[in-house]
Amino acid sequence: MSQRDKPVAGHARAKAAMLRSSAQIFAALGDETRLRLIAVLCAGSAMSIAQLTAGTEITRQSVTQHLQVLANAGLVRDVKVGRERLWAFEPAHLDEARRALEAISQQWDQALLRLKAAVEG
Repeated sequence: MSQRDKPVAGHARAKAAMLRSSAQIFAALGDETRLRLIAVLCAGSAMSIAQLTAGTEITRQSVTQHLQVLANAGLVRDVKVGRERLWAFEPAHLDEARRALEAISQQWDQALLRLKAAVEG
């Protein structure tokens, strides 16, 4: 590998690592209930499980399991306030997933431009 190729290979490895780390985020958001929980938590402040289940048919146990998946993906965190546990949205990992989608979009744009050049050329 020439010196000129090393930055390209390093950039490709960094992109691949970013996509791998984002996979858990996309998997967590792939569930309708978890996506709804993120939407609710994005719209306001930290909430208890009782608040998150109010007006829904989802059990507290189910919401707890979904919140744990989201926490494992780094999308929410819990804070203990007195005897209550409140859950809050963590935007940093969602920003990471957004950057991964932007990288994929750029790759597609570049591939389409190459295809267009090949077809027109």
